[in-house]
Amino acid sequence: MALDRSFFGSSAVPFRLVFIMWLTYSVQFFYQIDFGMFGIIPRTLWGLIGIFTAPMVHGSYMHLLSNTFPLLFLGTALFFFYDRIGGVVFFRCYLFTNILVWLFSPRVSPHIGASGLIYGLASFLIFFGLLRQDFWSLLISIVVILSYGGIFYGILPSDPRVSWESHLAGTLVGGVTAFNLAAQKKVRH
Repeated sequence: MALDRSFFGSSAVPFRLVFIMWLTYSVQFFYQIDFGMFGIIPRTLWGLIGIFTAPMVHGSYMHLLSNTFPLLFLGTALFFFYDRIGGVVFFRCYLFTNILVWLFSPRVSPHIGASGLIYGLASFLIFFGLLRQDFWSLLISIVVILSYGGIFYGILPSDPRVSWESHLAGTLVGGVTAFNLAAQKKVRH
């Protein structure tokens, strides 16, 4: 793994998404519009739009803030250290996580926020590093575990206002993606 990539280039995708999240929240706040209707509403036709829009919608300033820094950190780490597969991982964690929530969540209420994506990225970075077992990948896994390992308590239902379903789906998608891409890499060598 060569480390000659640019930090700013690696942060482009996460920064763009965070910019859209803040812009969406600003419009929602200043115009007093509830964008919750653009969340994932499981197994409803209208709720399908949430598969694409839910990560950009947040219920409060603290909700937005709590998704901003992990998304910037984990997304930048993904694209910096794994630039060749970063786009695939980000896409899967974004889209497949939301599809799973739409299909399987028992609650037919809007699921909003980027935490499913964050859980997916964290899960991928942890498992991929453990599977690859090279110095940098293991170091990344350890840093993510130490920084964000506690988030995995969020896959358990505890607060009815928190989408533990998004957390669980993101964790599963990130983990499966790590196993899938690590297996492909081993087959190529």
